[in-house]
Amino acid sequence: MTRFASEPAPSVVASPPVRDIARALVFDPAGRLLLIAYEAVRSIDPAAPDDRTFWFMPGGGLEPGESHVAACRRELEEEIGVADAPIGPLVATCDGPFHLFRTSRHARERYFVVRLPDDRIDTRRLAETEDNPVLGTRWWTLAELEATQERIEPAGLASLVRAVAGGTLPETPVVLTWHNPSQKG
Repeated sequence: MTRFASEPAPSVVASPPVRDIARALVFDPAGRLLLIAYEAVRSIDPAAPDDRTFWFMPGGGLEPGESHVAACRRELEEEIGVADAPIGPLVATCDGPFHLFRTSRHARERYFVVRLPDDRIDTRRLAETEDNPVLGTRWWTLAELEATQERIEPAGLASLVRAVAGGTLPETPVVLTWHNPSQKG
């Protein structure tokens, strides 16, 4: 990979800093899930070193004194242009080192359900706040999510989406994990 002098080197540290994060499983009325495609700063699969695309839910880090719900609502306005989104229940967590963003972090992520009244989003401001290049957004059907060979983080998201889309909310948050480097979908 060619890096220009003005471009900072991706950082991977033995003990990355902890970052508390709120993310949303954003559903449209048709039950599709909104995901954002990013370009990883390092290879996500040693067998395919040029494949650097991964998909993630909207959301981001908490600001000082901010709750997860408030952060989720703020991030949805910043990333997809939805103000005052109705934040539903906490349905999953994913804690551990995450190395696909420019700055590695020990992510402590919390996932909330958000159901929008339609599929209209505005992503004009999305790239302004992101570490990594944003490649686009897409509404995914459950069948597409379950069948894809693309890298979707975290692992187990499709199973969670199947339950939530079907009206089953977990009694306690589901614990998800990050993919191993060679895992996809």
